[in-house]
Amino acid sequence: MAEPVMQLRNRLSYLTYLALLVTFAVVIHTVEAALPLPMPVPGVRLGLANIITLLTLVIFGLRSGLFVVILRTVLGSLFVGGLFGFGFWLSMTAGVTSCLVMALVLILKRKEIVSMISVSVTGAAVHNMTQLTIASLIIGNMDLLRGYMPLLLLFSVPTGIFTGMAAHYLEGITGKILTQAGGRKEG
Repeated sequence: MAEPVMQLRNRLSYLTYLALLVTFAVVIHTVEAALPLPMPVPGVRLGLANIITLLTLVIFGLRSGLFVVILRTVLGSLFVGGLFGFGFWLSMTAGVTSCLVMALVLILKRKEIVSMISVSVTGAAVHNMTQLTIASLIIGNMDLLRGYMPLLLLFSVPTGIFTGMAAHYLEGITGKILTQAGGRKEG
């Protein structure tokens, strides 16, 4: 097959996989927002859509990871009914910041210094810290940071562990599928 045709086929495969990842992330985001989970701390969520973000970062790289986070936040907020509201901005800033930090920590994972779970727990902690910081700045109450930060950091450990384990499992499955299809692309 000619080189331009192969490049087009690879590009279409990549875009198809990316569209599927965005779809999964939006569905998870929307379902999680609709479920009334009994959590002891207001605002705590499992962060299941971050499984897809982490998986995207590992397989396709930072640019694709950011694309998934941004589209997930915009579309998820549109479906839940909070587009451009308070929650939207908390989710967007925390999602983008967490994605950037996880991309940096993934460098250590590639050198086998840390595990996928470490990357995920770090992402969960950064996500929670960013949301809380932005919320405190918006409402002008820094006591919120002192009161909630320890609790949110504590909750980021089990949620990050679960998300990291799920992403690690899905990475193996997805990597095999993409390798067989010739669609794996870094960057």
